[in-house]
Amino acid sequence: MPEETEPGISEELLRASELRYRRLFETAKDGILILDAKTGEITDVNPFLLNLLGLTYDEFIGARLWELGPFKDIKECKLAFVELQEKEYIRYESLPLETKDGRSVAVEFVSNVYGLSGGTRVIQCNIRDITKRKQAEDALHQSEEEYRLFFQSNLAGNYVSTPDGRVLACNSAFAGMFGFTSIEEALKQNLASLYPDPRDREEFVDAVRNRRQLEHTERELRRPDGRPVHVIESAIGKFDKQGELNEILGYLIDETERRKTEQQLRQAQKMEAVGQLAAGISHDFNNLLGVINGYSEILLGNREIADATRSRIQQILKAGQRAASLTHQLLAFSCKQVLQPKILSLNLVLGDVDQTLLSLIGEGIEVRTVLDPNLEAVKADPTQMEQVILNFCINARDAMPEGGKITIETANVEVDELLAGQHPSMKPGRYVRLAVSDTGTGMDKETLSHVFEPFFTTKGPEKGTGLGLATVYGIVKQSGGYVWAYSEPGQGTTFSVYLPTATEEAEPGKQEAEPREIMRGSETILLVEDADLLREVTRELLEGSGYTVLEAADGERAIEIADRYDGNIGLLLTDVVLPKIGGPSLAKSLLQGRSGMRVLYMSGYANGAIVDSGVLKPGTAFLQKPFAAKELAKKVRKQLDAPQDDV
Repeated sequence: MPEETEPGISEELLRASELRYRRLFETAKDGILILDAKTGEITDVNPFLLNLLGLTYDEFIGARLWELGPFKDIKECKLAFVELQEKEYIRYESLPLETKDGRSVAVEFVSNVYGLSGGTRVIQCNIRDITKRKQAEDALHQSEEEYRLFFQSNLAGNYVSTPDGRVLACNSAFAGMFGFTSIEEALKQNLASLYPDPRDREEFVDAVRNRRQLEHTERELRRPDGRPVHVIESAIGKFDKQGELNEILGYLIDETERRKTEQQLRQAQKMEAVGQLAAGISHDFNNLLGVINGYSEILLGNREIADATRSRIQQILKAGQRAASLTHQLLAFSCKQVLQPKILSLNLVLGDVDQTLLSLIGEGIEVRTVLDPNLEAVKADPTQMEQVILNFCINARDAMPEGGKITIETANVEVDELLAGQHPSMKPGRYVRLAVSDTGTGMDKETLSHVFEPFFTTKGPEKGTGLGLATVYGIVKQSGGYVWAYSEPGQGTTFSVYLPTATEEAEPGKQEAEPREIMRGSETILLVEDADLLREVTRELLEGSGYTVLEAADGERAIEIADRYDGNIGLLLTDVVLPKIGGPSLAKSLLQGRSGMRVLYMSGYANGAIVDSGVLKPGTAFLQKPFAAKELAKKVRKQLDAPQDDV
C-alpha cells in the first residue's frame, strides 16, 4: 500500500542524498568546515583541509576557529563570527593561514549560514587554496613594480606614447632631457613638437609600424626652447588584434654632450693637422722670403740704382715683408714659433696697448675696461699677448660698422671639474681670464665653429686674411692656455682666454730703445745654414755690416772649418734644424775649448720636439726667419756684446 511504502522510499532517498553529499564532502578539492552557528564549535571537516593545514580530525572537532593554530587573529575571528550571525555570508578574497609545520598558505574563505530541519543552523566554510595563484599575482606585482622602478629611475629617457604623439607615460630622465620641470608637464606635450620637421615624426612612426621595432637610431630632436638634443632611440610598437599600431614604447639615450665633445675633439684634431701643414709650408717659405727680402735690402743699399728701379725694389721688399708677416701668423697658429715668455700681469699689457687700441678702433666705438686690481700673474710673451688683444678688438670693431661698445675684462678664476669637462684637455685649477666682448652682429653656430681656422674669414677677400684668430689660437695654446668664443646672431660676441696663473711675481716692464742705424762690427762669425741661397744673402748682409764670415752648409762642415780657422770665432749663427748634426748639438761641440764664443740660433720655426724637450730653453738667443737686415744686425750685435754669464 502506498501509505505504507512512502516512508521507506523517503528514507532511501535521504540516505542516497546524504551519501552523495558525503562523497562530495570527502573528495572536494577545497577545504570544508561545518560549524554550529550558535556556539561556533566545529562539527565536521573534510580531508582536503586536514591535509592542507596538517591537523588531525580530532584537533578540529569541538574546537572554535579562534582556538586553532592556523587562524591566528583571535579578535578578527570572533568579530567575523558575530558578523556572520547578522549577514549569514562572509567572503575573504585572500586570507593568510599557517600550517602546523609553519608554512604559510593563502586561501579564499567563504562562509554561509544554512538552516536544517528541526530549526538547527550551521555554518559552512569553504576554503580554497590560492597559494600558487597568490604567488603568481605577487610575482606579477613585483615584476610590475620592478618595471615601474626601472622605468622611472632609468637614466635613459623612457616614454609610452600613442602613434599621434600623445605621451601616456614617461620617466624623470625623459622630462629632464627636454627641459620639462616635471613628469606632469611632459605628459601635456605632444612628441611631434619635439621633432624639427613634422615629416621626421611621420617617418619615425611609419618605421615603427612597418618594422615593429627600431634599435639604436640616431636622430636630432628639439627642446621646447629650441636647443637641439641628440639622441640614440630604440622603440617597440604595440599592436592590437587587428594589427593596428596603438602604442609606442621609446627609450632615448641623450648623446648631446658626447656629440659636442666629439665635435670639439675633431675640431682640435683638424686644427692640429692644419697647424702641422702650416708649419711645414712656413718653414720653407721663410727661407725663400729671407732670400727675396735680403737681396732687396742689399740692392736698396746701392746708391747708384736709379730711382725708378729703387721704387720697384721697395715694392718687392714691401710685398716680401707682408708675406713674412703672414708666415709669422701661420707659425703662431701652428705653435712652432719661439715665444719669449715673462712673468707678467695682463693689466700691464692692456695699459701698453691702450693708445694703439684707440687709434685702431676709431670713433663711434666705446672701449671699456673692467680690470681686477688683484689680478694674479701669468707666464706669457707680452708682445704676443698684445697681438691677442689687438686681434680681438679689431674683429670687434669690424663686427660693429655702425658703432658700439667693446668691454675688456680681466679676472682671477677657479676652473672646476664641470667647466673643465666642457673643453677637451682643460685641467681644473687657477687661471687668469681675459674676456673681450662686443655688441656687434654676432655669429651663428656654423660660423662660430670655424673662427679659429686659418684663412677662414667673414670679411671678404679684400678685407681679411683669416689668420688673425688662428694666430690667437696658436699663441694661447703655446702659452699653455685655452681660448673659445661665445656668440649669438645679433647679440654680439665674447672671446675668452684662460691662462694658468704663475707662482712668481710679475716682472716690471722694460722698454728697449730702438737703434737709430744698423749696428756694425768686425768680429768673425761662423754662419751655418743648409739653404744655399739664404746662406749667401745672409753672408752678404753680415759682410756689409763689417763682419768676417765663415760659412758652412751643415754641422760636420762647420766643425771642420772651425778647427782649421786660426783666429777667434766671436759668434756661431746657426739654423736650429740641420742635416747630420743639429744646431744645438753643433753649438755644444764647438763651445768646448771656445768659451768666449757666443751662439745665436735662427729658424723658420723652432721644432716642437726641440722646444718641448727643453733643448731651446726660454730666453735662448733666437732670430726668427725671415729677418730684415736691421733685425739681423741688432740680434748679432746684442749677442756679441752680451756678458758671458748671460750667453
